[in-house]
Amino acid sequence: MEFTNRAQKLFLILSCFFVANAVLAELIGVKIFALEDTLGVSPFNWNLFGQQGSLNFTAGTLLWPVVFIMTDVINEYFGRRGVRMISWVAVFLILYAFLFAFLAIALAPASWWVTVGADKGVPDMQAAFAQIFGQGLWTIGGSVTAFLVGQLIDVTIFHAIRNRTGGKHIWLRATGSTLVSQFFDSFIVLYIAFVIGPQKWPIGLWLAVGCVNYAYKVLAAVALTPVIYGMRRGLDNWLGKDLSTELKAKAAQ
Repeated sequence: MEFTNRAQKLFLILSCFFVANAVLAELIGVKIFALEDTLGVSPFNWNLFGQQGSLNFTAGTLLWPVVFIMTDVINEYFGRRGVRMISWVAVFLILYAFLFAFLAIALAPASWWVTVGADKGVPDMQAAFAQIFGQGLWTIGGSVTAFLVGQLIDVTIFHAIRNRTGGKHIWLRATGSTLVSQFFDSFIVLYIAFVIGPQKWPIGLWLAVGCVNYAYKVLAAVALTPVIYGMRRGLDNWLGKDLSTELKAKAAQ
């Protein structure tokens, strides 16, 4: 299939990046990293709601800023329908990826493969594979639900601000929609995965970790504002003034 229209090419490229990053964020999110140790600084030791800890995040947070940018750019040029469509596609492919991960875990491992990593500190490759890719159903359910709710809220807030400002103040609709949507995302995923899930987190811990995660997303959204302006300027030049104006007008409807 040949994509001759630049709008089609743009939507295809943005959708591929969006979906790929969403799926990758879910798969690598099983790793928890210490931000202070990674940066080589002293532990922050936050104290919220009677809870204390360091700045620990899932590795998936490395990719979510890219998802934020893709969401805002697709919102800008392809509107509600574009964001909703790729959000549902992303959810389907995330579930599809986990389905085959579980099927791969269930396959009987070759006897020689189980111990092939012993000299590298991995005595049981099957157990390691199952631990990494076999995320709990509560975690998967919470993550997918939070992602979908966040995306639907994001697109609603984005266009509400756009309609009120008449297409001006890109920073306001891009950052504002992210701040609102990620507030819900940050707390929904933790509530489903860890409060009502098997671990039964106390409410104080849920609120504390949720606030720390949300604070990170707020900083990321603000820091990425210049990137969104830069992408918009570059895409306007690539699409041409007429096509760019037409896409934005349709997206705003």
